Amino acid sequence: MIVSELLLPVFVVLATLAVGAYLVGVIDGAIGAALGAPRGQSAWLAPLTQGAWLLTQQANTTEAPDWRAWRLAPALYLALAATGLAVVPWSPTLIPTDLTTSVVLWGSVEALATVVIFLHGWSANTLLALIGAYRYVALGLSYILISMFVLIGVALPAESLQFSQVVASQAEMWNVIRQPLGLPLFLIVGLGMTFWGPFNLADSRDLAGGTASAVSGPPRLVWNLARAAMLVAFSGVAASAFLGGWLGPWLPGPLWMVIKMLVVLAVLLLIGRLVPRVQPERCVTLMWVVLLPLSFIDLIWAGMEALL
Repeated sequence: MIVSELLLPVFVVLATLAVGAYLVGVIDGAIGAALGAPRGQSAWLAPLTQGAWLLTQQANTTEAPDWRAWRLAPALYLALAATGLAVVPWSPTLIPTDLTTSVVLWGSVEALATVVIFLHGWSANTLLALIGAYRYVALGLSYILISMFVLIGVALPAESLQFSQVVASQAEMWNVIRQPLGLPLFLIVGLGMTFWGPFNLADSRDLAGGTASAVSGPPRLVWNLARAAMLVAFSGVAASAFLGGWLGPWLPGPLWMVIKMLVVLAVLLLIGRLVPRVQPERCVTLMWVVLLPLSFIDLIWAGMEALL
């Protein structure tokens, strides 16, 4: 009995990461096909085919890399995605890690992700990978601050830093309605932290892949999986913090979580397909001059609402 109680949370996190990362590829391919992108294989088969192809390729090497850090960085990024997903509640009784400070733990995941992404680019010992790493570091702090203000805003009505209490506080009204600025800002953080779509500056095409420019074979597969897994973790946190988590009529709580996470994923991937990539200097200005003040306004709004 005790063993099953310990293994169930681990299974939930690992299964969500595996299935979620696969669905990221499926949904992204389906959206691309719907928007007129060249059709290749079926959207259901393309992620599996790409993964199998990478497994058969030889891993690249560069001149004098930091081997341990270079190979460990993708696995660490994937582990951070799993850690973030572990604090996402699926129902009042199904919570892999129900920490009283789960919001703080998520903040630490975002901070450590900055270190891991920089490590991935720096340890390859190549110019383009290092530029991609520094690009992310230039924006990483702004992502952390925006996310911190927004998540403190959802913690105020719950009077708790526990995601399960944040979900419970939305029984009468979801935070996406209570704090309309919060979810859009948090989605931008998600795109930035996974460097996806318009905020893909770390692994962009103008850097021939950026931090992953010298990575191929199985390490590249792990890196791609880690980015998709982090997107899944973000969708889980967004669904819990702003969309009422497991709350909903008729259907079981975990099924509501799945539906809401898929909706958030679809929105993120659609933005990634529709919005062009922002130039690095404009992105820095956007984050620090526009979005960070907006996140502070969101926090003030949440504080005033809590007082009233």
